[in-house]
Amino acid sequence: MTEARKVYGSLNSPATLKVLALLFELDVPFEFVAVDLDAGEHKKKPFLSMSPFGEVPVVYEEGGIIFFESRTIMRCMAHQYGHKAGEEALIEWDSRKQAVVSNWVDVEDHHFEPPALKLIFELAIKPGKGLAPDEVAVAEAESELAKVLDVYEARLEKFTFLGSEKYTIVDVLHLPNMQSLLGTAAKKLIESRPRVSAWCSNILARPAWAKVIDMQKKAQDHSAI
Repeated sequence: MTEARKVYGSLNSPATLKVLALLFELDVPFEFVAVDLDAGEHKKKPFLSMSPFGEVPVVYEEGGIIFFESRTIMRCMAHQYGHKAGEEALIEWDSRKQAVVSNWVDVEDHHFEPPALKLIFELAIKPGKGLAPDEVAVAEAESELAKVLDVYEARLEKFTFLGSEKYTIVDVLHLPNMQSLLGTAAKKLIESRPRVSAWCSNILARPAWAKVIDMQKKAQDHSAI
């Protein structure tokens, strides 16, 4: 019997949500195993044997093969299963085009996500705990993110998606944080840039992303019982 692929993660983790969105896009079967971050399960020995830095998600495959770090997982899964998706492979097979996709993966990692996470923390997570946002931190993060989105706006004048003319892992990587930002006052940074706004609406409408949101909702409904 083939051993089921397991995805260990949290539905409150943007990194986990990115990987789930990709697996749904590629129609790759998996079993989701929830890791309780609030209880510190990711910092205990059983989990640390799979993820040495105590971070989610982790993908466990047949034969004991373990992958950690979301972007590494996504590159691997896209290469491994992309041929089944044809034009929707989410990667570029040509080496030069693939390098361009990798370039924009790095942009998301180093330039987009840091200020996006700062804003989500200040404008969504802290208020959810009854805490006031740090206005100085918000202003600094907005300034950083605005510069990145200006670059995106110029890029999207020439291409339909960020990494290519087709939807790739670059766009998948942006899904969770874009969704969260649109629920905060920082949405003005997106909505004030017409190409970024249109691209954002496009990627958030993907059926695969709707499946991730459905997973989240069902988990929240279950926890509320």
